[in-house]
Amino acid sequence: MLGKVTQSKKKLPRLEALQCQTLDTGLLPVSSAQLRSRLNAGRREGADVPPLYAANTGVAICAGLFSLGAAYVYINNQAIKKAQALAAAAQPVPLTAVKADGSRASYSSDVSPAPQSPDDPNPATLFRLQQLFEVNGDKLSQIAKHMVAEMKKGLATDEASEYHFSPNNSWSPTSTCANSLHTAMKMIPTHVVRRPKGDETGSYLALDLGGTNFRVCEVILDGRGGTRVRQSKHTVTDDLKSGTGAALFDFFAECVKSFLLADDQKNITEADLHSTEYKLGFTFSFAVNQVSINEGYLLTWNKGFSASDCVGKDAVVLLQDAFKRKKMNVSVTALVNDTTGTLVSHAYTAPDTYVGVILGTGTNAAYVEKIENIVKYKKDPHGARDMIINTEWGAFDDEMVVIPRTKYDHKVDRGTAHSKSWTFEKLISGMYLGEIVRYILADLVKTGEIYIVGGSKSKTLSVPYAFETAFMSRIERDHSLDLSDVRTVLEDLMHIPNTTLADRRLTKAICEMVGKRAARLSAAGVAAIVTKMNKLDGCTVGIDGSLFELYPHFSNRMRDALHEILGFSADNVVLEQARDGSGQGAALIAALAGKLTN
Repeated sequence: MLGKVTQSKKKLPRLEALQCQTLDTGLLPVSSAQLRSRLNAGRREGADVPPLYAANTGVAICAGLFSLGAAYVYINNQAIKKAQALAAAAQPVPLTAVKADGSRASYSSDVSPAPQSPDDPNPATLFRLQQLFEVNGDKLSQIAKHMVAEMKKGLATDEASEYHFSPNNSWSPTSTCANSLHTAMKMIPTHVVRRPKGDETGSYLALDLGGTNFRVCEVILDGRGGTRVRQSKHTVTDDLKSGTGAALFDFFAECVKSFLLADDQKNITEADLHSTEYKLGFTFSFAVNQVSINEGYLLTWNKGFSASDCVGKDAVVLLQDAFKRKKMNVSVTALVNDTTGTLVSHAYTAPDTYVGVILGTGTNAAYVEKIENIVKYKKDPHGARDMIINTEWGAFDDEMVVIPRTKYDHKVDRGTAHSKSWTFEKLISGMYLGEIVRYILADLVKTGEIYIVGGSKSKTLSVPYAFETAFMSRIERDHSLDLSDVRTVLEDLMHIPNTTLADRRLTKAICEMVGKRAARLSAAGVAAIVTKMNKLDGCTVGIDGSLFELYPHFSNRMRDALHEILGFSADNVVLEQARDGSGQGAALIAALAGKLTN
């Protein structure tokens, strides 16, 4: 009824309209006589607007101002709540609010957070360390882009050809090489120009020399992508490491001879060793200038080796001569890098494998590159289109221009024999992760932020490399309420007495930070290689090594980081566990030398 009156009030006489106006403004209705009296009073005073109308307008203005004030107060309160929520989100999440899978427990923003438990680590300490070790998606993309640029530089510059040997059989880079060593990855051509198809058959040998220990392997290919491996393990003594090269390589040949004669099923005799030809792949994990599939000159010894008459010599010839002295008909058909072996080995079972990665005590990567992109490769490819490249990515960003480093990373670097080189490896490989954690813990003990009761009593904490990466793996696996396994590591192995639950939670959080960063940086390297190959539409990456295989969440953290860098294309990049690239891969390359090489 009120709506009808309001809609038709323009047609009413002025008196009736004014009377209806009182209804619209919510005032009490008045009689017609009262209205006429008020109108006449207004006319006598010369006012254009009736007093009642002016009063109603004032009330409306006041109501509007009140509404504006209330709205301002509401908006201001909402802004304050939002700012408080953002501030709370920026703070370290208490470990009690973190689920077992690492995600945050959900809670309402309207509920005030519970006060910090004495069993939780210091939030300020956690926040500071998180800021140091966090590498976000944007930074990972920047790192991957920089690695692609460095790969292109390495493909264009042949650093190995710029090495020369001094009279005492040591080596040194020329001035040009010295300048380029820290500006590009080495990107070494392996001269392997084919990958296996999975239908190869036969029995082949491999010799895997990686350091103090080495293996002799026999790999039997079944032609269906499957293999059977028989192997023996041996130790290189210090006397052999520092003796003559002839004695060292004679020892290798003798171990191969004993391995073959020990095969009870074949009943091989010494006469058979002379009459029957065996093909062998030699995994030689030292710096070499490799000029063909079975020719590579030792640049320098490391890992405690200093055998004479070897530097500057072809490692294949040194081993081949030893077999001749033992009257064995063994042909060394391939000199193999363990990462190249990983790629080839995994390609035998998964033909779409284009990348091989080592993530263990050390790290490296190899991939398939188009020969036309290898500017420094001057030889005739004889119709081959692709070649496996050994990136030697452990030396990536030695100039330290793109990857953020912490003071703990610099301490680890200074404590090595090759400071300011292979710095990428020192951030992601199992050799160094535990040492990074040890430096963090020792620093927090000094500042009184951890192990307040017994930290200063532990002499083990001050011993270099006493905190092993295996300890980190064990700590991250501990999901018990009191972190009992973390206590075992700290109190029994590191000899830190009377640790609190807050100490153990902080220790676990530190291991997670260092381990997560390593996985994410590894993923940035994989993203760079896949992008360089233009294989975002589909590619398998074979990864060998204890970190990828055994360290908790390492593979999943890599996959998460790949999604941040590559987006939906990351679904096309398959990370798979590869095994025994240094043994099985070397045997495969030896078996397929005719197909795989020029």
